[in-house]
Amino acid sequence: MERIEGTILAGRSFEPVDGNVVVEDGYITAIEETPARESDHDRIVLPAFVNAHTHVGDSVAKEAAVGLGLEEAVVPPDSLKHQQIEAADDETLIAAMHRTLRFMQRTGTAAFLDFREFGIDGATALREAASGLDIEDFIFGSDDSAVLDVADGFGASGANDDDFTTERAAAEERAVPFAIHAGEPDATDIHPALDLDPDLLVHMVHAEAEHLERVADQNVPIAVCPRANRVLGVGRPPIETLLEYTDVALGTDNVMLNAPSMFREMEYTAKTFDLSSRTVLRMATTAGAEAVGLDCGVIEPGRRAALLVLDGDSDNLSAVADPVDAVVRRASPLDIDRVIC
Repeated sequence: MERIEGTILAGRSFEPVDGNVVVEDGYITAIEETPARESDHDRIVLPAFVNAHTHVGDSVAKEAAVGLGLEEAVVPPDSLKHQQIEAADDETLIAAMHRTLRFMQRTGTAAFLDFREFGIDGATALREAASGLDIEDFIFGSDDSAVLDVADGFGASGANDDDFTTERAAAEERAVPFAIHAGEPDATDIHPALDLDPDLLVHMVHAEAEHLERVADQNVPIAVCPRANRVLGVGRPPIETLLEYTDVALGTDNVMLNAPSMFREMEYTAKTFDLSSRTVLRMATTAGAEAVGLDCGVIEPGRRAALLVLDGDSDNLSAVADPVDAVVRRASPLDIDRVIC
């Protein structure tokens, strides 16, 4: 048994509690509130992050797409991303993905939801890349339903790209989630995506009220990637409006476009959109976990102890007025004391 002491951002509301998180056999067994002791309250304990949308496969092509638009950079099958991945041998590709995942783990990410290209081979390579690391890999496979033999769900590129009816049916038969990109370049693929009754939508930059009413009726969570949308010039996701209709989670998208840092994604989101820090922190933790049923993303008894401990007395975080604001708007990997996954 271990007691992790500090200011704990506990429960779904992230209300600060001075005390201990009690961990036993990898699970949280209790949150003990203790009287404030000046010397013992220099740590901030929060849930480790859940990156709700990544493309780790293009780790071999970091910054290769600078200056390119959506279609040239990432749209299948002939984008620069796909060319770079196809050109890399397996050893190089797996090594590059492993280093990206190690960076994610070291910077506080406990789990990630990845859309992995190239079918069974792609999913298998990502599994190998994640081996030996304390990070949970939730893989949305591609190409055809056979990928579900090795993946955790199916990830479709977009309803305008192909007919995914067979893959949707296969995911439903296996009781695994079906996710799909929608509303990234424009709104034309949103209704067709919703016709597939997805378990997760990604992007929804151009979502309008008629789409969001369906989203609410179908109870579909959304993963947004505001930094990537900005880099590719596709627009600004209406996160404030999306949250009125459904749960919204935060992802970093393509590694070739942005470092998969949830610190950077949270700060950008908090300072670009009219959102509270608690809302952004929930998007970066609880919402991503709940989108696919992961047992992390919140500090409460019975949950897996996936925790991030920050040094609240670092040069960067000392004298902050509110620990939640500090985590979302200011903290960086340099402030990390421990990552517990």
